[in-house]
Amino acid sequence: MPLRRHAGGCHCGAVRFEVDLPDAFEVEDCNCSICAMSGNIHVIVPATRFRLLSGQDMLTKYTFNTGGAKHLFCSKCGIKSFYIPRSNPDGFAVTWRCLDDWQSLDVTINRFDGQNWEANAGALAHKSQG
Repeated sequence: MPLRRHAGGCHCGAVRFEVDLPDAFEVEDCNCSICAMSGNIHVIVPATRFRLLSGQDMLTKYTFNTGGAKHLFCSKCGIKSFYIPRSNPDGFAVTWRCLDDWQSLDVTINRFDGQNWEANAGALAHKSQG
C-alpha cells in the first residue's frame, strides 16, 4: 500500500515531525485516563515511518502507572503531538489532529478500551509492524 508523507506538530510550532501514512487509515479513540482527559485520538505507526524534524529539546516526558508509555509534551505549549505507546514501544502514536492536514484525511475512528488495557492491548500490537 503506498504511503504519503504528512507533516505535523504542536500548537506553537516548536515541535515538528513527519509521518508516512496510507491514504486511508485507522485512528484509536482510547478511553484510558490520559487519552480520555486530553481527547487524544491517535494513529500508531512503526518508528521507521516517523521523523522528528525539530523540537527535541522542547519535549518533556511524562510517565505514570507502569511507565511503559512515554508521553511527550511540548514544554512551551503543552501539546502532545506524538508519544511512544505502551502497546507499541517500538513505534509512535501520532495525534491525528496534530497533523497539518488532519481534516482532509480518510480515517476510521476505532474505539479502544484503554480502561481495560491489559485485556485489550493485544489488538494494537501489530500496528507498529512495518
